[in-house]
Amino acid sequence: MRVLVTGANGFVGSVLYNKLKEECSLDVVGTVRKNEDPYLSGVLSVGSIDARTDWTEALEGVSVVVHCAAHSHILKSDSEKTISNYNKVNNEGTLNLAVQALKAGVKRFIFLSSIGVNGNKSVRPFSFNDTPSPYDSYSRSKYNAELGLEKISKKSTLEVVVIRPPLVYGKRAPGNFGSLLKLINKKLPLPLGAIHNKRSFIGINNLVDFITICIKHPAASGQTFLVSDDEDVSTTELLHSLIIASGRTPCLIPLNVTFLRFLASILGKSSVIDKLAGDLQIDMKHVKDTLQWKPLLTFNEGICECFSDD
Repeated sequence: MRVLVTGANGFVGSVLYNKLKEECSLDVVGTVRKNEDPYLSGVLSVGSIDARTDWTEALEGVSVVVHCAAHSHILKSDSEKTISNYNKVNNEGTLNLAVQALKAGVKRFIFLSSIGVNGNKSVRPFSFNDTPSPYDSYSRSKYNAELGLEKISKKSTLEVVVIRPPLVYGKRAPGNFGSLLKLINKKLPLPLGAIHNKRSFIGINNLVDFITICIKHPAASGQTFLVSDDEDVSTTELLHSLIIASGRTPCLIPLNVTFLRFLASILGKSSVIDKLAGDLQIDMKHVKDTLQWKPLLTFNEGICECFSDD
């Protein structure tokens, strides 16, 4: 079986590409937009990803596509240019790849979407069959791609699998988690010692293991999966675990969340506190019932991996 991994130099794509090549004995081809990494060999450069990208060479002999490449989520994402880029890459680029994959004889298309398609906060744990509620331009671009993939699948033999992960953590993780690591590395007292929310996360090794299951498992076809470590923790617990794993003693000041929200509103950072203090939980029942999958690593084991030596 030959598998195409797009975004093979990205955070998720690189770990998946290496695992499939080294541990799963699969024939793997990876793509990047532009290969500027001298240590990354055996991948194809496809240029910009949009409605005009030519995937012919990359798709030759491929049975399964795992589409990890995307225009990444950024906090300030409402500029006209950013919205346009999200649509070009995450929506139009995805559907262009899917159409070409179908013509090339690909059997299964695995799309790495986002839990943001469900929303940015949960009153109860999000489920795979909840009505989608994308909350920003990034999550809307992912949802539009999901809708387009569903239309293609219904009119063809292409098996589509959608995965909506929450925040993915791990060594060298970008985005919000990377920002947390930088904050911790400053070794300053943090006023985040009394946040008692519940959030679902997934470690990079758990996510990659789940994707490998979806490549071959027959029951994955046509499914939308919300996947996590299956352990919900508060922001305070997350920070405490990170600081301990880094080898330092936690210094988290227990400021009241209401006071934090007040300070954030003055500083124009209300959205940051919403992310830090809000709930975002995932119901794993569908994953367990459908694929009988369970995470390789516990939450604490995954956090420790963030600080392990290569």
